[in-house]
Amino acid sequence: MSHGTQETASGGGDSHVTAESHGLVVALTRIFALTMSVWAFVFIINNVLNFWFDWPGTLGIFGAAGLFGNDAPEGGIAPLAWVQFLSYAGSLVIIAFLVLRSGDRTLHADSEMLAEVSAYVVRAAFWSVLLIGIVDSFISFLRVEGFIGQVLGEQLGEDLGRSSYRGQFVHYPLMVASLIIAKFNRGLGFHWLAVLIVAAELVIVIARFVYSYEQAFMADLVRFWYGALFLFASAYTLIHEGHVRVDILYTGFKRSGKALANTIGCVFLGLPLCWVVLTMGMWGKANAINGPLLTFEVTQSGYGLYIKYLLASFLLIFALSMLVQFMSYLLSNVATLLHEPGHEQDLEEHATF
Repeated sequence: MSHGTQETASGGGDSHVTAESHGLVVALTRIFALTMSVWAFVFIINNVLNFWFDWPGTLGIFGAAGLFGNDAPEGGIAPLAWVQFLSYAGSLVIIAFLVLRSGDRTLHADSEMLAEVSAYVVRAAFWSVLLIGIVDSFISFLRVEGFIGQVLGEQLGEDLGRSSYRGQFVHYPLMVASLIIAKFNRGLGFHWLAVLIVAAELVIVIARFVYSYEQAFMADLVRFWYGALFLFASAYTLIHEGHVRVDILYTGFKRSGKALANTIGCVFLGLPLCWVVLTMGMWGKANAINGPLLTFEVTQSGYGLYIKYLLASFLLIFALSMLVQFMSYLLSNVATLLHEPGHEQDLEEHATF
């Protein structure tokens, strides 16, 4: 009798340890996924502060402290550099605190939340390229045909001929409007962008071969929308398991084996890829993403669209949306590995692009 009691107590102790281990894995996974997602946004915000508003950057605290061979300035460590550093450290602390306070929240719930964030980013980007493409095409048509002065006034017409003016006073307001539209419009499908690309190409064909009319901005619009379709749809395709897999072993795996492979892929392949795109494209003023954005770069095709600098931002949207979606995918697959209740529910029911 005593022996049986000891076995029961031992089994209860093992169960308690298992529950604690399970809870620790869930908490660490949530902290990791949420921190990586938030840090991506923090990195982009700090990048804007660094190169658009001349903030010192996070590494400024090390240079100011005399590390890496630099001498500390007379004023000491730059306060703005500390603000940027604390944006990373503070977000980690806040996330850890919130995760520990919400210990009963499931991995699947956080996965759905991140999928919604990724979906919102892509929806906003879609509306931006749609509105900017239409408005910029109208402006370029007026310019190339010489009507812009009569329609919009000579001074405004001259201002709209400068890429920086058009970017700040036409494109940026349309981006803000897109953020608002994306908040309330959740039923957007990428097939609509594909239809618009086909329609724009059809207009080019008819104008060229029927009316012998063709302008540079027409081809620019097709490239603009096609680039958006290709890069913005990546996170959406990941949700729907639509990316092409080079399957040799994966197809034969059981559900847990696939979840393990997806987890490893998210952490060691997907996440590093997104951070490489962000850091290599935005580390300095002349890098692939920052350079065109800072100078409002345009093509050399004369009266084409003033959107070349926005094409560089497509890489930013791709990396950001994919990073957040990879973290959503990570949480979902870890939930599968841990046999979390409700993990079988498909994310595509919750993240509408």
